[in-house]
Amino acid sequence: MFNFSGNRPNNLGVKNGKLTACPGTPNCVNSQSSNAQSKIAPLPMISIAELKKVVESMERTTIIEETNDYLYAEFKTPLMGYVDDVEFYLDNSENVIHVRSASRLGKSDLGLNRKRVEEIRNKIESKN
Repeated sequence: MFNFSGNRPNNLGVKNGKLTACPGTPNCVNSQSSNAQSKIAPLPMISIAELKKVVESMERTTIIEETNDYLYAEFKTPLMGYVDDVEFYLDNSENVIHVRSASRLGKSDLGLNRKRVEEIRNKIESKN
């Protein structure tokens, strides 16, 4: 089996109410982005505990960090073992969950990060 996991980024997390910006490659989406290529709608507001259940229900997922307003998970692709870093920030001022999903390696993800966030959105909306 191949392993293209790359190194865990050291610039993740919430700083001044913002998740890290996307690098400008098409393998990243961010609900706080102003760039049309990477822009995605934030998720509906639910608790971090509920969000964690949704994330853990998905395959090849590892929770890395959890606080009362932040969740960071790694998703691994089945064949090549590429790792995507996915962060969620519960923004009480906007009453949404901001999300950032980015591939660690490469430039294109064939839309996988956007597809994953939309899958999470569908799971949240089907619960409500």
